[in-house]
Amino acid sequence: MKRLIKVLFFALIVKPLVLIGLGLNIVKRSPLPKEGAAILAANHTSHLDTLVLMSLYPLSQIHRVRPVAAADYFLRNRWIRWFAIHCIDIIPMDRSEKGSAQSFKNVLSAFERGEIIILFPEGTRALTEDRDFKLKRGIHCLVKKMPDVAVHPVILRGLSKALPKGEALFVPFNCDVILGEPLMYHDDAAQYLAALSQTYQTLLTHCVTK
Repeated sequence: MKRLIKVLFFALIVKPLVLIGLGLNIVKRSPLPKEGAAILAANHTSHLDTLVLMSLYPLSQIHRVRPVAAADYFLRNRWIRWFAIHCIDIIPMDRSEKGSAQSFKNVLSAFERGEIIILFPEGTRALTEDRDFKLKRGIHCLVKKMPDVAVHPVILRGLSKALPKGEALFVPFNCDVILGEPLMYHDDAAQYLAALSQTYQTLLTHCVTK
C-alpha cells in the first residue's frame, strides 16, 4: 500500500508540478544512477530539492529512490510523519546520534537492498546557491562504512527561488539540475570533502540559470 501511495503522489502531483511548474534544465543526465546501492549527493536550498531529484526517475523505479531526512523534523507529528513515510518514504536519521553506527543503521540497510539514496552533505538548507559549500563529515563517515557505494554529486540551482527556505508559496522558476560523475573515495575526510566541494564548483559552471 505504501508503494502505491508513493507512486500515485509522484504521478498525480510531483511530476506535473516539476514538468509544468518548473522549467527544468537537466545537464549531463547520463551519470544518473539507474540502480543501487548509490548516493545522489546534492546541495540543498529548498524543500523542492528532494522532489525534483526523485522525479528524475520513472514511476517504475520511484520506490527504490529514498531521501535521508532528519527524524526530529519529519517525524515530529503524526501528519508530517504520515506524509514523510507514505508519500516520500524517507530514511529517518537521528541527528542526536550524529556520526554513530546507530545513526547510519537505516541507510546501510537501504544500501543492502540496492536502493538509491538522496543525501544533502550540507546537513541543512542554505540561504544562497553561490557560495563555499559548508559540507559536514557525515557523508564521509557513511561512505567509509561502504566505500564501494557510488556517490554522484548533483548541483541544483534556482529551486531556492521557486520555494525559498521559510516560505510556503511556490513560484514557477527556471531551474538547473547538473549531474556529475561518481566521486572517487578517499580515506582522508578532509580531502574527500574538498574534492566534493571542488566538484560542486565545477558543476556550477554548467548552470544555465543566472
